[in-house]
Amino acid sequence: MIGLFCFCVWSAEAQRARGELRIEVHDPRGAAIAPSGELVSEANQFRRTFVTATDGHYVAQDLPFGVYRLSLRAEGFAPWSNLIEIRSEVPVRASITLGVAPVTTQVQVNDSATLVDQSRTGAIYALGQQAIEEQLSAQPGRGLSSLVNEQPGWLYEANGVLHPRGSEYDVQYVFDGLPLTQNRSPAFAPAFDADDVESMRVLTASFPAEYGRKLGGVVEVTTAKDAPSGLHGLFDADGGSFSTVTGSAALSYAAGKNRLSVSANGFHSDRYLDPPVLENFTNRGNAAGVSSSYERDFSDRNRLRITVIHNEVRFLVPNELVQQVALQRQDITNGETTGQIYFQHTISRSLFLSFSGSVRDADATLRSNPSSTPVIVSQQRGYREGYVRGDLAGHHGHHDWKTGVDSIFSPVHEALQYTITDFMQFDAGIKSPFAFAASKWDIEPAAYVQDQWHRGNWNVSAGLRFDHYGFVVQESAWSPRVGVSRYVPSMNLLVHVSYDRVFQTPAMENLLLASSPLLVAIEPVVLRLPVRPARGNYYEAGVTKSFLGKLRLEANVFRRDFHNYSDDDVLLDTGVSFPIAFAKARIAGEEVQVAMPRWGRFSGYLSYANQSGLGQGPITGGLFLGDKAANALTDTRKFAVSQDQRNTARARVRFQAERRVWLAMSAQYGSGLPADTGGADFNTLVEEFGAAIVSRVNLQRGRVRPNLSLDAAVGAEIFRKEERSATIQVQVTNLTDRLNVLNFESLFSGTGVATPRSVSARVKFTF
Repeated sequence: MIGLFCFCVWSAEAQRARGELRIEVHDPRGAAIAPSGELVSEANQFRRTFVTATDGHYVAQDLPFGVYRLSLRAEGFAPWSNLIEIRSEVPVRASITLGVAPVTTQVQVNDSATLVDQSRTGAIYALGQQAIEEQLSAQPGRGLSSLVNEQPGWLYEANGVLHPRGSEYDVQYVFDGLPLTQNRSPAFAPAFDADDVESMRVLTASFPAEYGRKLGGVVEVTTAKDAPSGLHGLFDADGGSFSTVTGSAALSYAAGKNRLSVSANGFHSDRYLDPPVLENFTNRGNAAGVSSSYERDFSDRNRLRITVIHNEVRFLVPNELVQQVALQRQDITNGETTGQIYFQHTISRSLFLSFSGSVRDADATLRSNPSSTPVIVSQQRGYREGYVRGDLAGHHGHHDWKTGVDSIFSPVHEALQYTITDFMQFDAGIKSPFAFAASKWDIEPAAYVQDQWHRGNWNVSAGLRFDHYGFVVQESAWSPRVGVSRYVPSMNLLVHVSYDRVFQTPAMENLLLASSPLLVAIEPVVLRLPVRPARGNYYEAGVTKSFLGKLRLEANVFRRDFHNYSDDDVLLDTGVSFPIAFAKARIAGEEVQVAMPRWGRFSGYLSYANQSGLGQGPITGGLFLGDKAANALTDTRKFAVSQDQRNTARARVRFQAERRVWLAMSAQYGSGLPADTGGADFNTLVEEFGAAIVSRVNLQRGRVRPNLSLDAAVGAEIFRKEERSATIQVQVTNLTDRLNVLNFESLFSGTGVATPRSVSARVKFTF
């Protein structure tokens, strides 16, 4: 591992799509000034205050591309304000002269000028620091994913699994430039610590060519880099219903060109996953994590950053009624350790070079006790992922271009054993006990080139990406991407269209198991097909418009056409899921969001999404046993994909009651996901899940009945003096205590019940 990590030091840069602003401030005679400043972009939900160093310099890192209002104030000088555009990873330099203060001063630039990014070629939903800090999830480990779920086109299934625009698991997190393409839901991986995160951006179309492998949706996560000089820290503690306790602490120290930060977090909860029954049996979860980061500016042109993170979560799989009677217990442990290194070099005012690499060890275990029914199962799987990348970005005339190469090198290992305890639940002749073990390298090189062209009110983004996938199968593909937009100044209106060709690699989780010839012997009838990458064509058209300088409308229509559409299935009743694929699928819909970043004391949003998803057989990849295998190759019927929720609406209103107190109300509505009862009769379903749960499923229509949740929150700053502060927040989730069933036939237990009425509270201290 050490050798591979050293190799990564000399290779590659991860995906970023972020820029940098370098400010130098002086007076009319050229002497340095140290003013206070503010950097604001309403389109990116970004707001940062700062104080320049005594030499008049300040560097703002990791700025999402867009338009910013930069304002500076210094005693004895006239206030200064102007718009700054960040369009490339090449740092933008601003040398600013503050004039002597006149008797009266009027600043002309305001935040409304940053409401609409005039250069975008697709819809991007931004989440700023305020939204992240005020997110208080009723279930730990879901803070960031719950914020993503609030964006148009995204849906939760049971156990916090995110689905963007009908895609199954094809979510890519880009964490400080490191792409994470594995399943990041609470049941599969430890969660990110939200206290470390400064901003997020969510994309579902018009993807830059540098993004690949998993393109259902991309979530860019950026941690805070603006460390003030000296020693500073943060501590917060949360508590709430279901014996939930969460805590985190962080320290940072900056001196000169060096910055060091360390943090730790952990939680306990008696409701970690979404249980299949009202009683919430065996649903305890515990987690802990630590991280550290060191950054040094060797000069204005060179920067190095090293980050090490370790997280682990241990939890129980919630039981159904029958399993609880049998005293079943299933334990899962997920651990992850990551080392990341990043180096950047500014070649000139128009060229920027960067390298980075990472090594990530991930391990997951599942253990069942002897009372488990209908299967006793144990599993251990994991991988050691090496990632390397190198990029060159430049700016020339009306062009902001970028090109690069990257690759993933991952030895993957899987082991599984099961013993059947209730043969009545399975076909005659099934093999028991069964044991499996395998390992294989996953190698995925890629290269890309992309360009952003801006001229007048026209914008064009174009890119081409090459991917090779080498795991269970060997396939390669070229993926062109193009987006065009036109800004109409007289109407404050941006019109955009885009096309994305995507090449999506299969989910890694248990893919070796599903592909193994050993499984041919476990049942008399078995169908085993290699799971190939999905190929898709994404189309989007939309508009972005501002109203009254306070409101922003985002409206989009989209369509996605897939070949080898990916989904997942479960091996027997073990809770071990693996990828499968259907011949094709089409997902289409409309999305509308009206956002109010700030209007006096109010802020908030209202969104609506209509979506329809149809898949079609036959099966083209995966493992199918018994009855499932009999007609898999000949069944060409169309069916609603498991994420086919036709109507979704969400709203939130926040009111700043006075300078230190705020109130918020939010609501979420969903018309219901498809329900697959497997032909079971009503009495059998009641025996497994209870009458109350079954009543929330329309068995005739084959859909979960509509769900609705109302939430309320209040927060207050109870102390502030210079950089020391204390805040408190209380939130009530599902105020009406409505029984909401998320979906039937979920991954672990067959269905998932959303959180009942619960109360959460947080206290946070900073210094």
